[in-house]
Amino acid sequence: MKEVKYEGMTFVPYISREEIDARIKELGKDITRDCAGKMPLFLCVLNGAFPFASDLFRAAEGIDGEIAFIRLKSYDGTSTTGKVKQLMGLEKDIEGRTVIIVEDIVDTGNTIHNLIATLKEKNPADVKIATLLFKPDALEKPIKPDYVGFSIPKKFIIGFGLDINEKARDLNDIYVLKD
Repeated sequence: MKEVKYEGMTFVPYISREEIDARIKELGKDITRDCAGKMPLFLCVLNGAFPFASDLFRAAEGIDGEIAFIRLKSYDGTSTTGKVKQLMGLEKDIEGRTVIIVEDIVDTGNTIHNLIATLKEKNPADVKIATLLFKPDALEKPIKPDYVGFSIPKKFIIGFGLDINEKARDLNDIYVLKD
């Protein structure tokens, strides 16, 4: 892995694809154990969580789950706007179901907090959070993900679905903004 440049900024390797794959397999086993017999709905938050959701859904073998997609936006460039905008909503009936929200990253918690409130209005049996990356030091809402790939410091990252102005999502590894 070598450094990459986007939007005039330099990013250095942070988490390799091999580390990501290994962690997703572990999370898949945890979900398989926790959701046995429940037929959960994996709710992928587009666009960033798509690679993670795809791999996680396949790693949770034998639970006969479903996957659906929603699209939310709360970032502009390298910073959060503080507002969550729903660009594509949930069309599945979730009443009585276990829903696993699949996020690329939970940092301030604003997006996931708003999404949980919206989902709970639809009477699911349970709402769980699976996130590839978690920034506990950036939290502004009382959010505790159920499945965390990696806890990371308050730094800007790209790759494996995470972007900067819609660029860098296709990188196989995760990169951090160089100090």
